[in-house]
Amino acid sequence: MVTRTTCRSCASADLDVFLSLGDLPLSDAFRDAGNLDEEEGRYPLDVAFCRECSLVQILETVAPEELFAEDYPYYSSFSDALLEHSRANVEAVLSHEDWGASLGADSLVVEVASNDGYLLQYYKQKGIPVLGIDPAPGPVEAARAKGVESLIAFFGLEMARQLANQGRRAHIIHGNNVLAHVADTAGFVQGITTLLQDEGVAIMEFPYVRDLIDHGEFDTIYHEHLCYFSVTAVQTLFAANGLVLHHVDHLPIHGGSLRVFASRADSPSPRQPDASVEQYLAAEEEAGLTSPEYYRGFSDRVASVRTGLRDLIADLSSQGKTIAGYGAAAKGTIMLNYCGIGSETLAFVADRNVHKQGRFMPGVHVPVVDPSRILEEQPDYLLILPWNFKDEIVEQQAAYAENGGQFIVPVPEPRVL
Repeated sequence: MVTRTTCRSCASADLDVFLSLGDLPLSDAFRDAGNLDEEEGRYPLDVAFCRECSLVQILETVAPEELFAEDYPYYSSFSDALLEHSRANVEAVLSHEDWGASLGADSLVVEVASNDGYLLQYYKQKGIPVLGIDPAPGPVEAARAKGVESLIAFFGLEMARQLANQGRRAHIIHGNNVLAHVADTAGFVQGITTLLQDEGVAIMEFPYVRDLIDHGEFDTIYHEHLCYFSVTAVQTLFAANGLVLHHVDHLPIHGGSLRVFASRADSPSPRQPDASVEQYLAAEEEAGLTSPEYYRGFSDRVASVRTGLRDLIADLSSQGKTIAGYGAAAKGTIMLNYCGIGSETLAFVADRNVHKQGRFMPGVHVPVVDPSRILEEQPDYLLILPWNFKDEIVEQQAAYAENGGQFIVPVPEPRVL
């Protein structure tokens, strides 16, 4: 682990720490029965605001080879909601009269952090050549099984140069929930610039820091997520590394995300920021996102969620109620470990992802099981850990609810649905 003293975007040393979650395990470092007693790595989670460029970031960097290891268990395609979100994303690109309508058999769409081909498969179905880049071998193999050409690699400037020299510059580059994951933030954006065609478009998605702060979404903060972007911060980052941010959309997914569109600043016909960019910049300035005062008090609200959830579960347990969890998500690791909720409280955590079943949640060692156990055991309450997909989960578990089961959601404040 390396602890930074300067900003990941602008290198300023003027960082203001406003939240410390303590030493927590890696969110996807699931345990097996044979290594439960082995020492488990824990790393600090300290969150800071850069007074120079407004980027919110954690100060600790865990080696990416440890975060995205051989047995990396996250497979995007297990979420029906995410698949539909991705299909709609592709349809919106293809219907865009400017950069989408001309895509065809001679084009190239690249996705960085392409996982199991969950998004690129929809371009391939339209006959458009695709290339996925992802460091996790398991998801890459799953993508290849779908016919999605994929490379096992970490993307950065050097790889972008190699692909560009091979004549594989992209008309569209997608990067969903990856910009926040890279330690060399500037090098990553320079790589995007290098790989883009002169008239190409980069389309990035990431959780919006304003939603994170306003809605108390602290469990979105974990060691894989190094940065938390505002439009102000991402515009500064892009401008310093050869991109023009020219459009912004707000999306409800993951508790509130931004989808931003950027193109090369040195394009023969560079795109200019539209009204959406100016509106977001002005709104962030007015709301105070460019000042450290906006983030003060967040720590107290986070502690309040922990107290509220612990009290709720303790009260239910004292009544003899049985409780299980749903969704062995990365945010679930943070929630359970920060709140100190483990196997003494939760009977199990159910998850559709077969790569997590039979294993144990990092830190708290709650067993991860197939969702069929929910109806078999019919716990009184299900704690929904990936609350960002609560509607999908409640719909999936309609039979459980019909049998009298109830759901708990921890964010923005712990409550029974």
